[in-house]
Amino acid sequence: MHLDALQTFTTLVEVGNFTKAAEKLLISQPSVSLHIKNLENTFDTQLLDRSRKGFRLTPTGEILYHRSKQLLSIYNNAKQEIRSHHHAVSGSLTIGASFTIGEYILPSLLIELQEAYPNLTLEAVIGNTEEIVRSVKLLQVDIGLIEGQTNEKEMEVYPFMEDQLYFVASANHDLTKKEKLSIRALDNQLWVTREEGSGTREYLYHVIRKEGLKATAFLTISSNQAIKETLMQGNGISLLSKSVIEREVLEGNLVKLQVNNKPLTRTFSYIVSPIMKEKKNVEAFLQKLKK
Repeated sequence: MHLDALQTFTTLVEVGNFTKAAEKLLISQPSVSLHIKNLENTFDTQLLDRSRKGFRLTPTGEILYHRSKQLLSIYNNAKQEIRSHHHAVSGSLTIGASFTIGEYILPSLLIELQEAYPNLTLEAVIGNTEEIVRSVKLLQVDIGLIEGQTNEKEMEVYPFMEDQLYFVASANHDLTKKEKLSIRALDNQLWVTREEGSGTREYLYHVIRKEGLKATAFLTISSNQAIKETLMQGNGISLLSKSVIEREVLEGNLVKLQVNNKPLTRTFSYIVSPIMKEKKNVEAFLQKLKK
């Protein structure tokens, strides 16, 4: 087996430097070079294009990097399962979550999980839907929670929760003065929206296209909290999850616009690589998620 060589290779790719890789792995720099050379001989291919500035992965290097991550994950999962005693949940679990889920839904789940399994080390990685899908694919996280969609064929996708969204604006906005609004009242407005790759942005654009809405402009902000702060200044409208706006609506700082149409709902999903699905710590998390 070439597990040490594969570990050295993946570490080198991720830190981007032979010296840093050697320091991280606590081995010599010549040992790093030797591991890479042995892998190139084994697979009869060049893995790195070297230059004075450093290196970059060749196409076959890209393939080996992704498969190495999978192989090392399988190996580490096997070690964890073998070392587990009487089905105890321990070790670590890294959960990726898109912003709405990660900031407003995941925290309570983490507390429940930590209380149930005190020996489990938890880490949450928060990004937009596109970033979380990529992290799951590269096995940088054990499981991902997303509010958007994905067509990735190398992972499994399962719904776990329905979410409701509302058009919102500042209490001082002209639209909040009317008890009921037609969808056409949302024409020619400034929309405050999330960044490219966000599931919330994707859903907003879907609604705008479906209803044929016209916008004066779009203001893009990569933070739910910053969007709310912008709206509370009195400018613009947005479409946000119920969980995101709950506190501000209760305090009267934001108002749900009473648009006379059907409720807007979407599905939150969890995504997982098949090789991670049977991991004991992932199973423990899914039990909490499905309650």
